[in-house]
Amino acid sequence: MGFHNEMEPRNHTTLYKLQSIIKERLTEAIPLPCWVVAEISELKVNYSGHCYIELVEKGGDNQIPKARASAVAWRSTWGALASYFRSETGSDLSVGMNVMLKVTVNYHELYGLSLVISDIDPLYTLGDMERQRQQTIARLQEEGVFDMNRSLELPAVMQRIAVVSSRNAAGFQDFMNELGTSGYRFEVTLFDAFMQGQGAEGSIIEALENVAGRADDFDAVVVIRGGGAVSDLAAFDSYRLCSHIAQFPLPVITGIGHDKDESVADLVAACPVKTPTAAAGFLVSAMSEFDGWLDTLHNAVTEESVSMLDVENRRLREAGYRLSQTLRSFTRSLEIKLERLSGELIRRQQNIVTGGRNRLDILERSLTERTERMLAGEKARLDTAERIVEGRRPDKILALGFAIVRSGGKAVTDSGGIRTGSVIDITLAHGTASAEVIKVKE
Repeated sequence: MGFHNEMEPRNHTTLYKLQSIIKERLTEAIPLPCWVVAEISELKVNYSGHCYIELVEKGGDNQIPKARASAVAWRSTWGALASYFRSETGSDLSVGMNVMLKVTVNYHELYGLSLVISDIDPLYTLGDMERQRQQTIARLQEEGVFDMNRSLELPAVMQRIAVVSSRNAAGFQDFMNELGTSGYRFEVTLFDAFMQGQGAEGSIIEALENVAGRADDFDAVVVIRGGGAVSDLAAFDSYRLCSHIAQFPLPVITGIGHDKDESVADLVAACPVKTPTAAAGFLVSAMSEFDGWLDTLHNAVTEESVSMLDVENRRLREAGYRLSQTLRSFTRSLEIKLERLSGELIRRQQNIVTGGRNRLDILERSLTERTERMLAGEKARLDTAERIVEGRRPDKILALGFAIVRSGGKAVTDSGGIRTGSVIDITLAHGTASAEVIKVKE
């Protein structure tokens, strides 16, 4: 490291002169004016009507700025330039746009380098937007996710609706009003998000992730925003957002509020419509179709039921008739059987009565005969008994030489009943006698 002698003279220049040299060299080196391509990172119109723009050029995978410059469009040119751009592109110049500007390099000794804008090429911006759009489409197709959400089948009944929109947006209010006047009941859950500007892409993706976390609570998700500039739709052409929509687990209905062009979000969504009101109308129409299908089904069921009832009634009548005929035939058969059984019973009764009478006659004859025999036998026995009795009459017995001995008025049949010396009475066949017992012999 060297030290300079304070007295030693130095070669130097003033700051102003140095700035003047730089300005002169820039003026000589750069043919002016020239067209410059860059991205708008900041844009501000001040109270005087001048527009100050910060331009950047990004590079690498992380899109880190590798060049930056300040530009200005003076009030005298800004109004015409902005109107021209709007008429050609349908949108205002805004942050995030890639633009082609005609500029002159202005190097001021006090304020430094700046670019002064004198013209703009809207076709470049339109081409860049279309290029980004085509790149998004190609990447989604290459990854095989472009048709995933479109291939989801829409539920027949969509009543539980998740809505990704700005809470204060007129489009959301139009959507709710349309549903409210439909006569059908919808359960709407709002997931609030920024729908335009620099933060729109991240905000919408965050809202969709919140919906995905509750996917079982909803039948479909609706992404809506009101009308606006074409540039406001840039987020709906971005790869990140469209990739989320394409792979979303629920059918996505988009009503982004533009009639002419389709965003990539529209292309990958299950059901794209033009406006928030149209999105509500689609849901109402789906409910109406389901309602009509129910009516048709009700009518068909009613007709089929009536037809089935007619058939069954006819079958029932036929079965009733057959049953009646069968019952009549069965009843007649039973009557015949009863008549036959009755005749058989009467015949058997008659046979039984006749047999009984015959048996009674036989029994009567047998009884008579037996009675007569028994009476004859008994008469014979009586006669024999009478003869025996007659033969045993006392007078008969006495006539045979026997006598009746009485002692004390009682017949003596045992020698033990009399005593020696007692008087006994003897009855003979002819007459009586009294005798004294001389001797008793047992």
